[in-house]
Amino acid sequence: MQIIVDSLRKKGKIYKKMQEIFPKELGIRNRIKIYKATDITGYFWAIFVISQKSKLLIKDVEKFEEIYTKLTLFCAHNFKHKTIFIDAPLCSKAKSALQELGWKIQ
Repeated sequence: MQIIVDSLRKKGKIYKKMQEIFPKELGIRNRIKIYKATDITGYFWAIFVISQKSKLLIKDVEKFEEIYTKLTLFCAHNFKHKTIFIDAPLCSKAKSALQELGWKIQ
């Protein structure tokens, strides 16, 4: 989590509270790290951290959107910002689809 906080702090994002939500709590089996954060202005952030070896495709974007909807139901509120950290190659179609859906790619 420290790597995520440091990289966001370099971009000027500071959080009051950051909580990890385990995928098992949402009822999913994906190997993904999910964080719910609150910045100093009071906005909620959904932060996904994906680390995989294979290329991220358009079908994975649909999967992340499903996880995001489960997260909003689990937390009982919507998030102002959605950020995704990807440690894998990214398909150009998947990148454009993520940006259209409002994700910020790191």
